[in-house]
Amino acid sequence: MDISIKDFGELSGQIIQEYTLTNRHGVSLSAMTYGAAVTAIRVPDKNGLLQNIVLGYDTVDEYVSHRPFYGATVGRVAGRIDKGQFTLEGKNYQLETNEKGNHLHGGKNSLDTKIWSVKTNSAENEAQLIFSYKSLNNENGYPGNLAIQVTYTLTESNDWKVNYHATTDKTTLFNPTNHVYFNLTGDPTHTIKQHQLTLTSNLFAELREDSIPTGNLLPVNETPFDFTTADTISKGFESSHPQNKLVAGYDHPFVLDHLSQKPEAILYDPISGRRVQMFTDQDAVVIYATDSLDGKHTKEGTLIEHYAGITLETQQLPDAINQENFGNITLKPTDIFQAETTYRFDTML
Repeated sequence: MDISIKDFGELSGQIIQEYTLTNRHGVSLSAMTYGAAVTAIRVPDKNGLLQNIVLGYDTVDEYVSHRPFYGATVGRVAGRIDKGQFTLEGKNYQLETNEKGNHLHGGKNSLDTKIWSVKTNSAENEAQLIFSYKSLNNENGYPGNLAIQVTYTLTESNDWKVNYHATTDKTTLFNPTNHVYFNLTGDPTHTIKQHQLTLTSNLFAELREDSIPTGNLLPVNETPFDFTTADTISKGFESSHPQNKLVAGYDHPFVLDHLSQKPEAILYDPISGRRVQMFTDQDAVVIYATDSLDGKHTKEGTLIEHYAGITLETQQLPDAINQENFGNITLKPTDIFQAETTYRFDTML
């Protein structure tokens, strides 16, 4: 395994570094210290052509200016918290409201905007980037000093593993995710409309007009949210279903069934033959695929088009602290938070 480092830019007087892990197959993963963000994943297509399959920018300034959360570590709490309010151990908390009167992705200055420290580790069959950041008490309104470690592992079997580890000195909330956008065509001028998605999920969370979950978990059966067998993403873009029209596609949490030995999600591009299989110990995945990408910003000299990416954001259900039966996102000083998601890359002819 090879590990290389280069300067990616400068922010507030600090050099932002990009690290790249490369295995013997030529598969590589790049990530930078700003936001512990994945900047590129290069994998072969069915003909052996190596291309980057995730969205990103060429400079750190673009990540700061546009903030689409490309590849970023998101938190403390991913997704939305209703009105930015919650109660914990009898105390009411008010977080910053940064989207439609709600709290989104940890706030305006959350984990994706921080400069993380990083260590590397290499073994015979894998290499790791170990990112660390300490979120101080009351940062963005959250209680507790939270020590966070995010580890990206690339293996010789073409697995990308994402591991989270966190501890706190005061009861707090923690529900992180990675916001990488996949485009398996390897070309951001092409959309993901013909990508095929499979999910081990029979329920999805209904959303209000402001994208906060209503609390209702709806059956996917006979709706455009049914991916229990492989289907094209585009069906949601063309759908008249009120939940699809609400967000111009998908921005929805799906409850995972965790079927034994099966991936929780499979994303496949029939043109390139590239496939991603996702395995996770988290209870939900947010599928985000909308027309929000504006077709103006560039990566490697090419325009990033509408519908150019799709996320598979593993986490607990959004707004869990305010919803019954949405899972537990409370972290106590006596607890250690740990979570793991694996993305496995291969091709199908």
